[in-house]
Amino acid sequence: MTRTPETQSGRSVRNGLRYPLVAATIVVGAVAGILLFAGVPLAARSIAAIYALSIAGLEFVRMIGRLKKGIVGVDVLAVIAIVSTVLVGELLAALIIVLMLTGGEALEDYAQSRAEREMRALIDRSPRTAHRVSPDGERVTVDIGVSEVAVGDVLLVRPSEVVPVDGLLSPEIDVAEFDESSLTGESLPVLRRGGEQLFSGSINGPTAIRMTASRDAAHSQYQSIVLLVSEASAHPAPVVRLADRFALPFTGVALLIGAVAWILSGDPVRFAEVLVLATPCPLIIAAPIAFMAGMSRGAKTGIIVKGGAVLELLSRVRTVVFDKTGTLTYGLPTISDVRAEPPFTAHQILQLAASAEQYSSHVLANSIVEYVTAAGLQLHDAVEAEETAAGGVSARVGTDEVHVGTLGFIRDRAPRAKATTLAAGELAIYVAVNNQFAGAIIARDRLRGNAREAIAELQRRGAEHMVMLTGDAYATAASIADLAGISDVRAGCLPSGKVDAVATMPDRPVMMVGDGVNDAPVLAAADVGIAMGARGATAASESADVVILVDDLAKAVDAVAIGQDSVRIALQSIWIGIVLSVVLMLVAAFGVIPAAVGAGIQEAVDLICILNALRALSSPPRNR
Repeated sequence: MTRTPETQSGRSVRNGLRYPLVAATIVVGAVAGILLFAGVPLAARSIAAIYALSIAGLEFVRMIGRLKKGIVGVDVLAVIAIVSTVLVGELLAALIIVLMLTGGEALEDYAQSRAEREMRALIDRSPRTAHRVSPDGERVTVDIGVSEVAVGDVLLVRPSEVVPVDGLLSPEIDVAEFDESSLTGESLPVLRRGGEQLFSGSINGPTAIRMTASRDAAHSQYQSIVLLVSEASAHPAPVVRLADRFALPFTGVALLIGAVAWILSGDPVRFAEVLVLATPCPLIIAAPIAFMAGMSRGAKTGIIVKGGAVLELLSRVRTVVFDKTGTLTYGLPTISDVRAEPPFTAHQILQLAASAEQYSSHVLANSIVEYVTAAGLQLHDAVEAEETAAGGVSARVGTDEVHVGTLGFIRDRAPRAKATTLAAGELAIYVAVNNQFAGAIIARDRLRGNAREAIAELQRRGAEHMVMLTGDAYATAASIADLAGISDVRAGCLPSGKVDAVATMPDRPVMMVGDGVNDAPVLAAADVGIAMGARGATAASESADVVILVDDLAKAVDAVAIGQDSVRIALQSIWIGIVLSVVLMLVAAFGVIPAAVGAGIQEAVDLICILNALRALSSPPRNR
């Protein structure tokens, strides 16, 4: 639709109100120009000088405030440049510097919004309404706010609409198609069958479907992602302050070049001409833009990075620690054997273990429950169920006190428990009943197909030390570690032992990669914690610094690549600004760049550096 002149005018007014100093600078420049052409040069020059010096005074007050906080920036050069150009009569140059200084905020807003594009898109796509089907069984729908949806509500999702909350697809539906790209970065549509889980934020295909809400909006998948993204964008990167490290020496060099040019030429205009070219916005804007662009790039591919500081740490990772089950392996173990201790039978320990494990979120628990259910055995209700992270589950099943978990966990309850012999790739789930060792359930899990390749790529990127931390037996852990290419294996670890191990590792920063289920303590203890496949507001996703929304180990490599690219591009942008500015100052010292021209050239340098910083949006990961 073509904009009307009124719409354009209204937009200009809004922009003027948003950036009043930019608008004021343009107005002052226009008035000064009119007065100059009207034959009143004294009035024109007076208005321009007074306004430029007023802006310099305002910036000086701000500079003093920053100095009190211990922040030394390049703003002192902008103040000196404005004052010096006014004093030598280069008022056009002074107004251009003022426009460049006041327009920096507008330029930063543009670059920031471009860098945050994918993160903003995630937030903007957040579901806001839902169609609730009336409880009387009729197909009458009522439009409600997504916050009003309650667990158990039956909802209608029309074609191409966003799924409002997490829920289950109606069993009446054979199969339906959904676009989950906003959750996982996967562009291909996903097929879901009746009764399967649907996640909020996915987009329905061409057919209307009904679903039953399993979570309210506050605890659904997409809303949890939006919360993570909002938290991430609120955390600036300490590395952004790299600019401040360059500010003091750069200021000294600029003043030295200007002073030498003035002394050798005897012309104070040379000093102003040099200083005009010494106000590089890259030192102020380019670095944070590069980091925000990196975070946005991650969000686009299902990697939520909680702040620029995390990107800086990812770029320097020297030790990578992996959980085993669900991280290096697929986390889909299959039951291969049951070894019962008399008087217990295999049937008994399977049934009791599954009845207790149905209250656990661990992948091994799911495997036991699915195996027992598929075998046609009945699960009993358990009471007083309690899960110990990385240990096991305790529950009362009927009159029996059942404990299921690691050997160490079981030995604390049944001291006579003994380790069972395991072949390569096997793991054991031990069971105790009424404080008596009942036996072990043997399962097998497979190494992820891309695990060895991912570890090799992390090593190529500078990670020197690879470690596996697991609560499993050493034989099981060692066989998987050998296949993955990891030599440092630490098995039989309790949660506190994992935390202590990470805290004492010498080669830092340490990155911990867990499966997003029960690794919250050690993820929080690492310099960078990565929760892989963490859907929803889990403890792991809250503790982690990076949340990978898909179950793909290669995404951990991509996270490191994004961190390295972001830091490289941020530093590159800073150095481009510094080098170009110094070269131009040296040229200006010979009097060949008039002050007004120099101010325009410096604006072009700023734009080059900011555009370079935006490359962090699309810089691809290295070939794996």
